[in-house]
Amino acid sequence: MRTDQTDMTNAGEVVLAVSLELARSKRKVALHDGRRDSPAIHTVAQLQSAARLQAVVSLIEQHRQKWALPASTRVVVSYEAGQDAFWICRALQARGIECYVVEPASIPVERHKRRAKTDRLDVIKLVINLRAWLRGERDRMHVVHVPSPQDEASRHLMRDREQLQKEVLQHRDRMRKLLATNGCQDEVDSRKFAGRLARSEVRCHDGVPLPTELRERLLRECERLALAEAQLAALEKARPASLPARERINHLTRLSGIGLVGGSRLALELFWRQFSNRRQVGACVGLVPQPYDSGESQVDQGISEQGNRPVRALPIEMAWSWIRYRPSSTLTKWFKERTQGTGPNRRARRIAIVAVARRLVIALWRYLKDGVIPEGATLKPA
Repeated sequence: MRTDQTDMTNAGEVVLAVSLELARSKRKVALHDGRRDSPAIHTVAQLQSAARLQAVVSLIEQHRQKWALPASTRVVVSYEAGQDAFWICRALQARGIECYVVEPASIPVERHKRRAKTDRLDVIKLVINLRAWLRGERDRMHVVHVPSPQDEASRHLMRDREQLQKEVLQHRDRMRKLLATNGCQDEVDSRKFAGRLARSEVRCHDGVPLPTELRERLLRECERLALAEAQLAALEKARPASLPARERINHLTRLSGIGLVGGSRLALELFWRQFSNRRQVGACVGLVPQPYDSGESQVDQGISEQGNRPVRALPIEMAWSWIRYRPSSTLTKWFKERTQGTGPNRRARRIAIVAVARRLVIALWRYLKDGVIPEGATLKPA
């Protein structure tokens, strides 16, 4: 997320603030120019996405004329990040309309036990927070950084690979558990398993053939598994040539201990962004602590766990490898100093490795940004 925008409303400047509450079948639109007590609320229910977008643009123009606003009036639109992603923001910006995508969890809400929640109330709250945010009240909401179309599209390659790997493991695990219900411990990872199953050579614990229904289900599972494995193999074969952001990936993979998969995921999922400082890097990954210090209550709530979960898990995996294969590095020494007296306490090690992961991802960001090699790291031969 980005909270460093400097767009402030000048004294006396009229701003037409517009907020959208996106739903599958209809959209609520709130418009407010700051000159009236309550915003104007409208419902857009066109079926096609382009028609709904054009209806929103028409509503903005109608209210600009109705409220006698000059043609040069600044129009600012906001909506919550969700299923529609960023195409609405790009389409509005292409029409010359300023647009911001808001992180939904950052909008303050009432803490009553039972609070009213409707699309109308949500869109009103969003437009009020937008006007306050434009006045400089940055705690009203957090604005998400919108990636370029190429940066957004380039993520699909590694995400599709991860999904296919998960599907392969799920199919194998499902087949293994189905066989276990009949006491069969056959190895499903073997390529010959589907052939043996088709020839009815897979037996139960007492040598009896598998039930017909179970055998047919396992055959269908084998077909789906073969399709997922074939797609994964084709993707792995084409991946090195089709990866974008080659310069960032090559810089990361030059470090010993970072492979092509890990470097590609970091470059495409995280380091496409421009960070101003190390705090932004840690906050984006979600590895920063969240303290609770109120009155006499002081509780460590753990890490924030914000941002992209696969990106957050990757630095932790890389941190364990870094500790193992870089014993003389500064990060490894820092980790050992804080865990050497814990003995078999694995929880202390798991807590410390999160801090190592945060320091490691910050070090990799500095390496890409300024060329500073992490202390104790070595470069692979050219």
